[in-house]
Amino acid sequence: MTVAAPPPGRKTSRAARAAEPSPGALAAALLGWYDRHRRVLPWRAPPGVKADPYAVWLSEIMLQQTTVKAVVPYFQKFTAAFPTVRDLAEAELDSVLRLWAGLGYYARARNLHACAKVLVDRYGGVFPRSVEELRALPGIGAYTANAVASIAFDLPVVPIDGNVERVLTRVHAVEEMLPAAKPRVTALAEALEPSDRPGDFAQALMDLGATICTPKAPACVLCPWAEPCLARRRGDPETFPVKAPKREGLLRRGAAFVAVRADGAVLVRTRVAEGLLGGMTEVPTGAWSGDHDEATSLDHAPDLGVARRQWRRVPGVVTHVFTHFPLELLVFVADVADRIAAPGGMRWIARKDLAGEAFPSLMRKVIAHAGIDLRPGEAPSGDAPAHAQKPDPTKTNRRRR
Repeated sequence: MTVAAPPPGRKTSRAARAAEPSPGALAAALLGWYDRHRRVLPWRAPPGVKADPYAVWLSEIMLQQTTVKAVVPYFQKFTAAFPTVRDLAEAELDSVLRLWAGLGYYARARNLHACAKVLVDRYGGVFPRSVEELRALPGIGAYTANAVASIAFDLPVVPIDGNVERVLTRVHAVEEMLPAAKPRVTALAEALEPSDRPGDFAQALMDLGATICTPKAPACVLCPWAEPCLARRRGDPETFPVKAPKREGLLRRGAAFVAVRADGAVLVRTRVAEGLLGGMTEVPTGAWSGDHDEATSLDHAPDLGVARRQWRRVPGVVTHVFTHFPLELLVFVADVADRIAAPGGMRWIARKDLAGEAFPSLMRKVIAHAGIDLRPGEAPSGDAPAHAQKPDPTKTNRRRR
């Protein structure tokens, strides 16, 4: 729960703060809990086994802004396709993007591939062991560098993510607002870190925040730090961490165009490598803007030599939320003959190959909204177009107010 200030009358007493246990006692209690309740994750080494830096790095990149549940199948697909960092470096970027499709934040995939190439070219496929060298790699910031250094190499650094911030601001009732409180949270984490098992300590903090000290309804009765937790004593743990109100981006609108040939092929193009959804596959769209005029949407349809009336508007809109703005797209569908050539910069993709394309989640929504099933399979037989099944109005993404 995010609030702008702590509740009145709930200040933590000096006596309560003075009674806080020593850092060593807190660390010992957390590690004891972790030894009993650690999560089993495909990238996590079993107790007593040295962690694989490649697995740690790959998982940490995937977990940015993404849940563990969503990441597990992607991690398993990636490690099956690219078992080592050298395999990843030697792969084509398009292959990496295809496996990443649907996970979001696609700059991560491009940086992942670039980082793998640097690791092979500069370090012979071996991860450097210092935080400074790790931070110099593409796509690796302070958190990821600390996570790899701590978990893979047992270096005495603490990776501070949202879980760790939540745990420490509650235990110490940090009333300063984030992000201004980040230096204090870092200092608290460093003071707690034990001299041995720093990797396990880092993962224990992550697990505690993910499974016990959750944003809502924390399971305080099960927490190894329940007794010393100042927020629990105050009775308001959900008010921590205190965060500045988020600014919501302005709504943008646009139109997407799904052209389907008689043989079921769909017209697509590849976005430019840099920027939003860089390098991903999409159906043609017009510009996304706050002042989009629905009446002029077809002015931006791809030039396929068909009459404007052949473009049919699908009822409803597709909605999607990016980090900095929400988006609504109108969807138009047109059936065209087999002989129609793709306009410059575009290409036709056979129906059977659609499922393997690097479509981001937004485009998968658009294609599904047009009535096209992206599951692997052959194009429908007969004269019916591939999108002949009309969308169910009860399942249409309606405009949100």
